[in-house]
This record gives sequence, structure tokens and C-alpha cells, in this order.
Amino acid sequence: MKFVLFHLMPYRNLDFVAAKKYRSAWTLLPNSFYDPVKGAEDYAAYIEQLVSGERLGFDIIGVNEHHQTAYGMMPAPNLIASALIQRTKHVNIGVFGRALPLVNNPITIAEEFAMLDNMSKGRLIVGFVRGIGSEYHTSGVNPAFSHERFHEAHDLIVKSWKQPGPFAFEGEHFTLNYANPWPRPFQNPHPKIWIPSQGSAETIHWAAAPERRYPFVVTFSTAEAVERYLKVYRSEAEKFGYEVSSDQLGWAAPIYVADTDERAREEAREPLERLFNDYLPMPWEMLIPPGYSSLASTKALAKVRTGLGVERQTLEQLIEKGTAIIGSPKTVRERIEQMRDRTGLGNMVCLLQFGTLNDELTNRNIERFASDVMPFLQDRTSAKKNAQPAA
Repeated sequence: MKFVLFHLMPYRNLDFVAAKKYRSAWTLLPNSFYDPVKGAEDYAAYIEQLVSGERLGFDIIGVNEHHQTAYGMMPAPNLIASALIQRTKHVNIGVFGRALPLVNNPITIAEEFAMLDNMSKGRLIVGFVRGIGSEYHTSGVNPAFSHERFHEAHDLIVKSWKQPGPFAFEGEHFTLNYANPWPRPFQNPHPKIWIPSQGSAETIHWAAAPERRYPFVVTFSTAEAVERYLKVYRSEAEKFGYEVSSDQLGWAAPIYVADTDERAREEAREPLERLFNDYLPMPWEMLIPPGYSSLASTKALAKVRTGLGVERQTLEQLIEKGTAIIGSPKTVRERIEQMRDRTGLGNMVCLLQFGTLNDELTNRNIERFASDVMPFLQDRTSAKKNAQPAA
């Protein structure tokens, strides 16, 4: 298995009592709640946590993009990625979530990623997403065009990486007389592309297509939903006539490791419940604005979310549903191993700081996961491969 040390970079000093007067920590929460001094301290601590991933043996350190929210302070993840590149030498850098439909000129994303790929000498992995529903309110983009803009922006970016410019591009949403990004990517023809998602049927079908075969990562979902969507991806690949590799299947989840299950639950309870009950929630019309998803995908999402971001969730509920992995090293290993055995999962995206989890507990969690969980799963995966009879 490959392991990603992933970060959301939440604003931890939020006045939760006062914030409750607003409908959500997304879009509607006034930025007067943000204290630049405390925010700057968080940025420094979070970057240190990610940089430690190289020393501890993580395969990838990852960031993402969100706008106008206390949930995650990375409206420009390329800036964080640039800082990480300067602080590391070998570990891959994942930007798991540039929201393609929200930009007016996708070539700017092609250029930024090409710069990062050159600066890191080929260590960049990119993730393309459509963006959270509320971000269509903040950007002013019509959510009814979300899929169209995503696909068109993707096609323009990939073409600009593969085909020498300048060339003209004429689409329904993006039209350029000159597509000619400088610099070109360091990797040939371009950085690896991953697709994080909460399970849109259209996204799974598109990502699994033979011309793409993009790794698909299920995010913030119950264990039942993760298993279902990864199997749907596998089924789509079979319909296309090929067999999925473990490198194409991923799962992103909050994880906390301590000496015992009891201690892990005690230390993770408040930060985890803050994440799901204070940072994440938004009204349904913000989460899924009209036109954002097909009717079938909207119904499916409503079913699998089972209250996530809508109803209050306890730590026990989140553990029981498999949305979060909390416990002793043995418990955490077993939960990940069970999902891997059921799905063929090959990429584990680990959210080891979440909600209000402080630096001391976060650093201990990262160290403990790296020493007591990660090597065991890497070794077991290798052992299983070695035990298979030759074809």
C-alpha cells in the first residue's frame, strides 16, 4: 500500500459558540472570525507536520483546495505545495483537489502545476475535483455547468501538457486563441492525475475509462459506501475490458492512533466531533446546489451520507459506520486491512490532524501511525504479493 499524509489545515481557533449563529462555517461565516496571528501559527505548525512525512516514510504528503471556509485554509494549495517542495527532497507532493470548474482560464492551472513539477523535479501528483457545492455560491459559477466545465477544463489542461503549443482551443465554456503554457511539466507527458470524490456515478465512469484509468479516492464516506464505490469502479473497468490495479483505488479517512482503543477515543473525541459537527455541516442547498449533480447521484449521495454534515455525529457513530478509524495500532491496522482485503485498495489517504486536534496530539498521532501501523500494512501487502503463484 501507498500512504498519504494528508492535511485540511482547518482554522482551529474558531469561536464555536459565536459561529453557531451562522448557518455554516462555509461561505456565510464572516472572516472577522479569523485572527491572522493565530492563523499564521497554524500554517507554520501544519507545514511542519507535513514535512515530517518524508522523514517518517510516507509515500506522499498531500494538500487540497477550499474557499471561504474555516474548514480548510488552503484557497491556493499550490502555495503550500511550493513551500513543501522547498522543505523536502524525495517524498511526492500531492495537490489533491484543484477545483477545475471554478476557474476562468484552466491554462493557469496547467502552468502552476507545470511549475511545481519542475521545482520538485517530477515529484508532483495532481488531483482534479469539481469543488464542494458551496464553492459555486462563493465563485459565482453556475453549478448546472459543473460537469461540463470540469471535463472541458481537464481536456484543455491535459492537451496543453501533451501537445506543443501554441494551439487554439474552442469549447462551450473555455475558448483560447493561444494555448501555450510555459513551462512544460517535468514528467513526461505530465504529472499523475488522481480523482478524489464522494462517489458520483458519472465521475467513477469517467475516471475508469481506458484512456484515463485515473486513481479514484473515496473521501469522507462510511465504510459501506467506500466498499461500494471502489467495487463500482472495478466493475466499470471490467466493462471497459481491463482489470483494475490496486494503485487505482484509494480511501481517505480521519485516523487516530493511541496506546489503547479507550485512550484513542478519549483524545480524538472532541476534535473529531468538531470536524463533523462544526466545520463540515452546511445546508443541503449549499452542499448540492440545483444542477450540481444528476438526480441519480444526488439520491445516492443522500443515502450514503447518512447524516454526515447534516445531523450531529458522535465519535461512536463515526467509528461504527467506518467513517473514521480510531483506536490502538492493532485496531487501526485491522480496519484498514479489512477494507484492503474487500476492495483491493492500494492508496490510503490519512487525515492525521483533524478538527481542533492540537499539535502535540497530532505529532504523536503521525509518529505512531508511521511506526506502528504503516510498516505492518506495507509488509503484509508485500508478503501477499510474494506469496502469489507465478502466472
